[in-house]
Amino acid sequence: DDAASALGLPAEWSKVGLIVLGTLTTAAVTASAGPIAFVALAAPHIARRLAGRGSSVDLVSSAAVGALLLLVSDIIAQYAIPGASLPVGAVTVSLGGVYLIYLLIIEARR
Repeated sequence: DDAASALGLPAEWSKVGLIVLGTLTTAAVTASAGPIAFVALAAPHIARRLAGRGSSVDLVSSAAVGALLLLVSDIIAQYAIPGASLPVGAVTVSLGGVYLIYLLIIEARR
């Protein structure tokens, strides 16, 4: 803040403006795509299981698994019930819930 003020930039207004911009962008994306639950939770764990123990899972592989998970969820949402289309958020919540229960069972056995 001090450095920005010393340069003559309105630090407080910049913070408020960036917060508003971030909020509006997030709202617009959520409004257009809908809430996609559990993708961020499940993707890194699935990527780690695919890569094996001892390997490092980076952001790119987690993002790729998340994209694949969302793609599969969208295909299921479109074609699971002939003549009807489910919200992809409902499918991701269902798949994510099943995966979360699976993780809890695995951890309880350890």
